Amino acid sequence: MVDIGRAARRGRDGSSRVSEEGAGWSCARVGTFRDMLPGRESFSWLNPRTLWRSRNEVLATLFGDPSGEVRARWVAAQRERGADPAMRIPVDVGPEFSFLVLGDTGEGDASQYAVVPGVLKIGRGTSFAVIASDVIYPAGSGNDYDVKFFRPYQDYPAPIYAVPGNHDWYDGLGGFMRVFCEAPALKAERQGFRLSPSGLRGLLWRKPDVIDEAALERARERRSEPGQRAVQPGPYWALETPSLLIVGVDTGIRGTLDAGQARWLREVSRDPRPKMLITGKPVYVRDEYRPSALEGGGTIDDIVADPAHNYVAAIGGDVHNYQRFPVSRGGRTIQYIVAGGSGAFMHATHTIPRVTVGGVSEDDYRCYPLRGDSLSFYSRLYSDRLRMRWLYLTPAESAAVMSRRIGVAPVRDVPPVPVTARMRWAARILGGLPMPFRLPVGRTFHRYLSELSDWDTPPFFKSFLHVSVTPEALTIRCFAATGCLEQELEPPLEDEVVIPLA
Repeated sequence: MVDIGRAARRGRDGSSRVSEEGAGWSCARVGTFRDMLPGRESFSWLNPRTLWRSRNEVLATLFGDPSGEVRARWVAAQRERGADPAMRIPVDVGPEFSFLVLGDTGEGDASQYAVVPGVLKIGRGTSFAVIASDVIYPAGSGNDYDVKFFRPYQDYPAPIYAVPGNHDWYDGLGGFMRVFCEAPALKAERQGFRLSPSGLRGLLWRKPDVIDEAALERARERRSEPGQRAVQPGPYWALETPSLLIVGVDTGIRGTLDAGQARWLREVSRDPRPKMLITGKPVYVRDEYRPSALEGGGTIDDIVADPAHNYVAAIGGDVHNYQRFPVSRGGRTIQYIVAGGSGAFMHATHTIPRVTVGGVSEDDYRCYPLRGDSLSFYSRLYSDRLRMRWLYLTPAESAAVMSRRIGVAPVRDVPPVPVTARMRWAARILGGLPMPFRLPVGRTFHRYLSELSDWDTPPFFKSFLHVSVTPEALTIRCFAATGCLEQELEPPLEDEVVIPLA
């Protein structure tokens, strides 16, 4: 078992908050994750076939999201097969245990595999892991699980549970349910064409892949040890431990919970134990409040914020970086965390304005990568791709620009850097300063075009969470994965928060 306290102390001293080296800017040697790669072409969002397989997101936006109806069918079928109607998963742990949380993992290329060595080292001795959102890109196919799930995590010795993300739903949740719930495919519903939004959606909707069962069985052999086995009752569930109830919800494609799941969430939230929410969509992200809606009225956060329900943290994927918002609720603090940085391309943090949402101050807000590192990386990426050398901003220059924009001192010590006109223009084009036009790095392009900024060389600015639980306290630590050997050997600790449970 890893000495997590010692790992945290060493990781704190070697983090991006301390030095450029800790951010991975001085990457003398690429990490051993390269030896784990399956030897296939890098995952690319520029491939037209990839974009076409992901079309259900656009169709759900234009013509309505059918996730709720399909989810209800999956849950009904599971209950008919004998799954626990309360969707509870008893976990054999004592009052003190630890687990991992990973988010948006499944690209199957360098950006996913770069996280694996840190997960195996920091995760030594953890009781289980949870994946929050988008287990498989681009479309959740059950035929993609070998390279993007079983192979990267074959040496993690404990069970892995998951809540699906929007990309898992592009396959009608067929791959997810087959792997995590051992569920057979749903029977196809035959419907004639209707001149309506749902009828038009049905003409173009991507149908689930037929799973190659023999290939899937071979893939399962990678995680076939008894201690690795995990079968969950459905796409949403409650992991029962003595000290903490971990509640996982399925937010579908557009983020709405169907009426049946909403009723279940209200019921399970009456349990008196302290609770952590794991969700496919974060409640707070950037400087915005985005609580997922409940069919029939209300939001997820209405339930989380109710002091009678005793939620202490809410962790969501979907956005590919780390953010933490300590929000005061009636004399207590709930930690709202974005944790979608465990495998897919990085969403920029330098486009995030000074934080005030939910009464959170900029001083209390945390993000990884740091805004300056995010700006510097995207400046390097686009200066190379567009052959515009003036666009590149060093980490120190980027830190100076972001410090002036946000109105705070740089997070780590940097030499004084005068902000020049060139630096301001570069930051404007890259989204670090206000401007109508910007390259695809941030808010405007998040849903449809930021994937064009994918890359496969360090530093990656990936992250995952280690959660320690005792009857008295919950400790959440964010560890980084840069893809550099130095940070593989000593994973940087980018954030840490202790939450009282008593």
